[in-house]
Amino acid sequence: MLPDAPAPESEALPQLQPVPAAKTLACPSCGGGVTVRAAGYSVTVVCQYCASVLDVSDPIVKLITENHRAAREIAIPLGTRGTLRGVEWETIGYLARSENGTYGWEEFLLFNPYHGYRWLIYNRGGWSLGETRTEWPTWQFGELSIDGAGYKPFFANGSAQVDYVAGEFYWRVTAGETVSTDDWVRPGFMLSREANAHEVSWTVSELLSPREIRSGFGVASNPAPWPPLPHQPSPHGAWLSIGWKVALAALVFLIGVSIVFGGSSTLVEQTLEIPRDGREASATIGPITLYRPYQKVEIKADVPGLSNGWVDLDYSLVNRATQQSYDAYGAAEQYSGVDSDGRWSEGSGANNVSVASVPAGTYDVVVEYKGNRWTGASEPSTFSDSGENSWVGGSTAVTIRVSQGALFFSNFLIALILIVIPLIWVFFRHVHFEQARQAESDFAPTGLGALGDDDEDDD
Repeated sequence: MLPDAPAPESEALPQLQPVPAAKTLACPSCGGGVTVRAAGYSVTVVCQYCASVLDVSDPIVKLITENHRAAREIAIPLGTRGTLRGVEWETIGYLARSENGTYGWEEFLLFNPYHGYRWLIYNRGGWSLGETRTEWPTWQFGELSIDGAGYKPFFANGSAQVDYVAGEFYWRVTAGETVSTDDWVRPGFMLSREANAHEVSWTVSELLSPREIRSGFGVASNPAPWPPLPHQPSPHGAWLSIGWKVALAALVFLIGVSIVFGGSSTLVEQTLEIPRDGREASATIGPITLYRPYQKVEIKADVPGLSNGWVDLDYSLVNRATQQSYDAYGAAEQYSGVDSDGRWSEGSGANNVSVASVPAGTYDVVVEYKGNRWTGASEPSTFSDSGENSWVGGSTAVTIRVSQGALFFSNFLIALILIVIPLIWVFFRHVHFEQARQAESDFAPTGLGALGDDDEDDD
């Protein structure tokens, strides 16, 4: 449960006013020079040479804890100034902390006399800017909420200890000090709770981009730590969000194109008599005029009276201006008979062929056609090899219909696949990222991180 007691006033952040210039004093333990950069606000200073803790709250410096440890080299030396979010900060304190000696991280205390204190936190290659909050978060729909943003639980019942300390602080801090911790996250932000026997503090930290921390303090960061940091946003999430919108727009565009160009319009239709004696015949249909730069031309042949035979159909679209020819072949077929299983039938006597990407122009449609008899037929055929009429019923005419405008469904399908495949690939990478990030949590994965997760017992 979230504590409902008011925030303690002890060790609260001091009310800030413009500060005097930094002053230097001698360490009572080792004699080294110690610079107090936030004089008047800092309560303790840790000597950077011997790690002794000094009380600087009074004009007379007091030695609280005497140590003789060698100074540690830190990434951002104390006294370094840098600009983050348009504010110039100075590093005045440094903490090396860990989870009981493991899972270590570093914290730099930043100070500006007009903006107060901030924490610059380094963890596994990533840098975050933290601010200790005076207001407490509230519970809303199973999450903690502060500043109108919700945070999901990530770490619970942790323990953070101070392994090394240097510089000055607004409270008394020593190596070995421990607090209990809990953390909640949302993309790019972490809400941390630290508590000991005397107080509870809340800090909101925001992940900094590699460019921002490099520009501000000249230090490098790992742009892609693995496993991901608890509050690290998925690098695929933004792309995926935009990608779905682009894909939806492309899908609407494709549907629109299909509606506009998908419907076929008849250009010419003509019925031709087919010789029954097997002779080849030829006819010219048209002319037809195509106006689009390129289009699909569809030719449909229909022989409704065809029986036990087929009709060979050779088409040529001949451009009247250039004599360029676009050729296609089709065959209308129909067979039937009786066998041990009873009567059977195959084919419909109709055939469709398509000629893709025909340029604009005026064309004659030349059709060469020939009727053929199925010699193995057990029933009468439409056509006779001898020229005699062995056809029973129906018609020996073929109707040729030429139309334009219909798009190939395969083209639409290919375009759709090319749009969807990158989205699916990025989606699975996004899921993999979320699963790896949430695997570090003390809580069961949720959302995309729970995909494929099986919590059922084997009993």
